[in-house]
Amino acid sequence: MHVHGHDGHSHSHGHGHSHAAAFADGAAGVLGAAVVATLALVVLEIVASYFGHSIALFSDAVHNLTDIPTLFISWLATRWAKRPPTHEKTYGYHRAGILAAFVNAMLLALASIFVIGESILRFRHPEPVGTGLMMWVSVAALAVNGGITLAVSRGRRDLNLRTVWIHNLGDAMSNVAIFAGAFIIRGTGAEWIDPLVGIAIGGMVLWSGQGILRESGHILLEGLPREIRLEDVANAVLRVPGVQEVHDVHIWTLGTDLQALSCHVCIPDMHMEESERILANIREALDHDFHISHTTIQFERAGLPANTGLYMPDPAERTAP
Repeated sequence: MHVHGHDGHSHSHGHGHSHAAAFADGAAGVLGAAVVATLALVVLEIVASYFGHSIALFSDAVHNLTDIPTLFISWLATRWAKRPPTHEKTYGYHRAGILAAFVNAMLLALASIFVIGESILRFRHPEPVGTGLMMWVSVAALAVNGGITLAVSRGRRDLNLRTVWIHNLGDAMSNVAIFAGAFIIRGTGAEWIDPLVGIAIGGMVLWSGQGILRESGHILLEGLPREIRLEDVANAVLRVPGVQEVHDVHIWTLGTDLQALSCHVCIPDMHMEESERILANIREALDHDFHISHTTIQFERAGLPANTGLYMPDPAERTAP
């Protein structure tokens, strides 16, 4: 859609469709089933950790317990992200998944610190553990967490779904560690293996969650998408014939696979049809080179003072024949 004002400014608004949305259409059902399965698993692990005196099982139960609000928030965000824009939410609900990923990562960090603290206390006060119960429950937990991991693996380009994938992949790996720990304890009688596994689970989850926390926080703060350099985008616009200057360039992420850009472009006085052609060429370059499909481009006369970030062609290029 193009809008031309009487003041000579031109605006371009382009809208793209998220590639990850194709999987997200069916992700709500997968996440809903995952909430129910995880809740049942938490109950099983808490009961088993009580009767088996296993801090590793209890740690995994706490970890899985944090997955329930995580999965629920992700389920809610997946449903909200498909809502159309409104007069109040003019960009729609694309950020719902990013916000969910940020909250989920915070929950992961807190749960990991709790698990590590409990495991350290168990080192000081070791207890005999029921290795048989640990092994059977870890196998059941591996089936649940492994199934959820496989179910959401196709949606990993979505930051929200990738958080769920990382959560449950970490859960599945911790289940393998619990089984191995129980096997070693049964063979050697080394009870300290149990809290050691608990610390390993907590540390692994803390490490995996910090990446999601950093990325989602960067997006919420309107940071430049990490795979894009501002100078590269400005130079791509400057290469379009007719463009003399570019300034006030802003690029941010609306949601997964949906980037937005606004900028001021200086062009000489010309007929509307010619400016329309320049506008179309700029949009095509941005979409082709950087997958930026939501753009707001304002045309100005060359020579006006720029507020921030003035980009101009190289003087050598200006004089080149």
